[in-house]
Amino acid sequence: MNNALNLDNISKTLGNRQVLKEISFGVETGDIFGYLGPNGAGKTTTIRILLGLLKANSGQVSINGQEIGSPKTRQMVGFALDPDGLYDNMSAEENLGFYARIYNLSNPATEITRLLTTVGLKDRAQDKVGPYSKGMRQRLSLARAMVHDPQVLILDEPTAGVDPSGQIEVRNIIKELTASGQKTVFLSSHNLDEVQRICNRIAIIDKGQIKAYGQTDHLRRSMGKGVITIETGTEPDRALLDEIQQYTKLGFLEHKHTTLMFAPPKGVLVSDIVNWLTARGIRIEGALRSEATLEEMYSTLLKEAGQK
Repeated sequence: MNNALNLDNISKTLGNRQVLKEISFGVETGDIFGYLGPNGAGKTTTIRILLGLLKANSGQVSINGQEIGSPKTRQMVGFALDPDGLYDNMSAEENLGFYARIYNLSNPATEITRLLTTVGLKDRAQDKVGPYSKGMRQRLSLARAMVHDPQVLILDEPTAGVDPSGQIEVRNIIKELTASGQKTVFLSSHNLDEVQRICNRIAIIDKGQIKAYGQTDHLRRSMGKGVITIETGTEPDRALLDEIQQYTKLGFLEHKHTTLMFAPPKGVLVSDIVNWLTARGIRIEGALRSEATLEEMYSTLLKEAGQK
């Protein structure tokens, strides 16, 4: 396994609170990796440790096999956080030039022009950043994170406060960045729809512990919380609908004419519901299980964690 980022049993205590509790996961090269969790779960602390801004109390963190904190690993990583770190009284071009000098880049003008073109700001290159919209600032922040051509990008809420069209633009830029399979994106976000659209792998953290980790689609399938839709030959009568509702193991949701919808507990198969219905004289014309959405999976995991 070729991991761009690797966290092994990372723990961190701030004050009297243990913020991270022996968390472990890897982010493979080429991933768009989603890091999810409620406020206070430990996401920001994890990012600060990855960037070398905080030191873990125990465990090891590496970037492309190198321990974090060295000049070499800092050169490997670009980041866009909130606040965005842009200077309002400087133009977009000047902002990128300033950060290019921090990274000791020689003759960065060509790269700056390319980046501004990539993020759709070439025609605003000479404008001061202060009047920029939130979406424009987010795109410039991405360009700034990429100015030294890093192998790994760490992004914290890259579309927060951005309108829908701006969100699409930022998502497309992120996908284009990783299209070659050579760059890796670690993305922390509360926008579950965004994560489901672009992240191939995720980790969900709550109360300092990893609750789920793996391929996004595989985790959604494994939750077993998808909606099962049954098409019947005729509309069920009131008495049968009452019986379906009372048999809670089916997870009945609603019915619309000849369509019955269920969200059964984990372990209940489509065939279990079909057999139960046919035993009561219902003719089945179609049955389909839809995968759980990331939002459903996320809500289920956090609800289960809260009950423990």
